[in-house]
Amino acid sequence: MSISEKPMAPEETPPERRSSWPVFEQPRGLVVYLVVLVAAALFLFGVAIAQTTVTTLDLVLFVALVLCALVCLEAIRRIGVPEGLSRDLLGAWWLPAMLLLPPLYSLLIPVPVFLLQRRKRRAMLHRQVFNTASVGVSGFLASMVWHGAQGGLVAGIGGAPDTHATLASVNGVFLALLCCAVFTLFNTALVFMAARLSTEGGTPSMWDREAFLVDCVELCVGVTVAILAQLSLFLLVIAVPPVLLLQRSLVYQQLQTAARTDPKTGLLNAPTWEKEAASQVARARAAQGRAAVLIVDIDHFKRVNDTYGHLFGDQVLLGVATTISQQLRQSDLLGRFGGEEFVVLLPGADTTEAWQAAERLRSQVGRMEIAVDDVLVSITISIGVAVVGDHGDDLVELLTAADLALYRAKETGRDRVCLPAGRPEVSGKIPGPREGRGHEGSGAENLP
Repeated sequence: MSISEKPMAPEETPPERRSSWPVFEQPRGLVVYLVVLVAAALFLFGVAIAQTTVTTLDLVLFVALVLCALVCLEAIRRIGVPEGLSRDLLGAWWLPAMLLLPPLYSLLIPVPVFLLQRRKRRAMLHRQVFNTASVGVSGFLASMVWHGAQGGLVAGIGGAPDTHATLASVNGVFLALLCCAVFTLFNTALVFMAARLSTEGGTPSMWDREAFLVDCVELCVGVTVAILAQLSLFLLVIAVPPVLLLQRSLVYQQLQTAARTDPKTGLLNAPTWEKEAASQVARARAAQGRAAVLIVDIDHFKRVNDTYGHLFGDQVLLGVATTISQQLRQSDLLGRFGGEEFVVLLPGADTTEAWQAAERLRSQVGRMEIAVDDVLVSITISIGVAVVGDHGDDLVELLTAADLALYRAKETGRDRVCLPAGRPEVSGKIPGPREGRGHEGSGAENLP
């Protein structure tokens, strides 16, 4: 796992912030955390290099694992990877280094990967440095555990079977899996802490079902590659194609997810939300059930961007998205509608329940405080509510009605929930994020 990569386009950077490094625009706690982690990696490197005897066999195995990792990385780069949190199977090469080589090499093996990624994709430097230090420190500690448990016997390749521990033994395999799990847990904890320090609006999740499955596959593949390398260095050649195939399938899955989700918030994007919401509304009408649609708009979002910069604006979007999602049921459908707007479908909700849910969202977001330059910034939202049967019979009518209700909320002072005044006339087209609504930067946005 690595910290998410969301490079900001040059034109998005406010002029007054272009001269500063992106790392110094991050929360102070995150900057301190990054400095401490890098310092720890450098300290461990100094200690390890003073206590490690470099051998030719170790260097040959290290170079072979690095080359395999670079081949896989280059092959995946050619087919493209989605923006955002990108999972990979590079642990298939880091874990064998951790098991078969002295701990020093666990600190070193992420560095060539970092340099290749830096040359091919100009993402934020501090994120790549963090990823490198996180993997290195986690690998070093797990390697120390492994070599301590094994008595330092598995320190390279080759050697007679009677003098070296073998990964093919049942006990050795389970111990190797356990040490690899230590690496994964520690690295995930480091990334989780960084994500928590960089996100004021809520606590991110360490794992979901898919991430857990990928980590389990990575552990098994890493131990399998280590066994092959222990038997013969030339067997690494047959390990590359299966790892590449697994990596390609993982990237394909990420591309499918990226096509459905908004990259800044991780929520459903507008087309996906509309498709799924329309289907649920149609089922509710057919069963004579109820459902409600909410349109949520962040008040004065353009002012926030102009005052504090777009990086802070992205934190606000993510914080609001996280806060809203934490207040919803599992059956509710949340998406980003565009700009500073979010949309929510509440299956089974009548007018009273929809109103209460909207008020709960407004109240919770209003309690948010996001820090920027030691200043706590409060965020408020306005919400328009429309209910199936009362304000429309399909998604187009409901969105149009909720849109008019949102306009009323903004026109009457913002930071409030409103229902539509009456059943609207609609054109049959779903209103877009910039249509028929007072947005930040428009004339209607200046209404008191």
